[in-house]
Amino acid sequence: MDVVEALQRQATACEDLGSPMYAEVLRLLVDDYEVGGVSVEVLAGYENRSFGEAIGLRLLAAVHGLVLSGSAPELAAFYPSVGGSWDPVLGWEAFEQVLQSRSGEIRSLLTQPPQTNEVGRSASLYGGLLHLVEAVPLPVRLFEIGASGGLNLRADRFRYVARGTSYGPADSPVVFDPAWTGPVPDVELRIAERVGCDIAPVNPLSEDGALTLTSYVWPDMPERLARLRGALAIARQVPADIRREDAVSFLQGLELSEGHVTVVWHSIMWQYLRRPDRAAVEARLEELGAQATASSPLAHLRLEPHHTISHERGAEGWEYRVDVRTWPGGEVRVLGRATPHGQDLVWSAE
Repeated sequence: MDVVEALQRQATACEDLGSPMYAEVLRLLVDDYEVGGVSVEVLAGYENRSFGEAIGLRLLAAVHGLVLSGSAPELAAFYPSVGGSWDPVLGWEAFEQVLQSRSGEIRSLLTQPPQTNEVGRSASLYGGLLHLVEAVPLPVRLFEIGASGGLNLRADRFRYVARGTSYGPADSPVVFDPAWTGPVPDVELRIAERVGCDIAPVNPLSEDGALTLTSYVWPDMPERLARLRGALAIARQVPADIRREDAVSFLQGLELSEGHVTVVWHSIMWQYLRRPDRAAVEARLEELGAQATASSPLAHLRLEPHHTISHERGAEGWEYRVDVRTWPGGEVRVLGRATPHGQDLVWSAE
């Protein structure tokens, strides 16, 4: 799709997900682009890209990173993430000024693949693990594709509160309250291994890595920012092995382990894989699944969008399902549904 359509769709998504600031910025960018403003130069070369490349999110994150680092003081007064307050007139003037004065730096930042592995999605992944371990009571080996900084590999160190019941450490700096709706089994979860891959991994222990991850959080969403900052603190205490590797190569090197359930998981990253890579990932999981036994099972757990058509209203849309496929057998279960950032999670096992 063209740049204008991509920005418009992203604006709608931001509005629907609770960021009126970014919805407004993106629509102002559309206006600027259509009249040949500074955004045309900044986004040159990104015409006719797929929506999955998230050019709007890349641009917003590039500018947000400048604000967070103190490199764009003219914008700080308008960004809630650093104590400011958004103003659609003065804020846009400052935003436009940054595009003009820092265009080369921003264009360089646009080449970075999106790092939007939202901490909020950990509720879906962690709850999915509890459902899985209820049926397969073994220690878990966690392997995440598209792991970014690996923050969600520490999902068991976050706290989840729902219906008077809580899960996870009581003193965790990351708290979901309410975490979800619907029943979740109260079982012992033991994670024996945490390994992830990403084509451009971020080190959450470094200042630059923490800045990059924070830049992708929308600045007018304080709860998301608080969760991220808490997850960064946990990452300094709980090790995880994050490798610079593509998903296909990563899974080619994966083997099952006797006495453990090997779990491959991911969240809102499938869109970033090319079709041949998706097919290769699925083929490798089938190969491993054929090797699985009751004492060395395999599970594929994910939170990803699924295209839907309402026969009653004749409308098309997307729903974000938490589902798990387990081997031996290859059975698929839909465990629940959530929003792209993991909120409004409802467990409804089928």
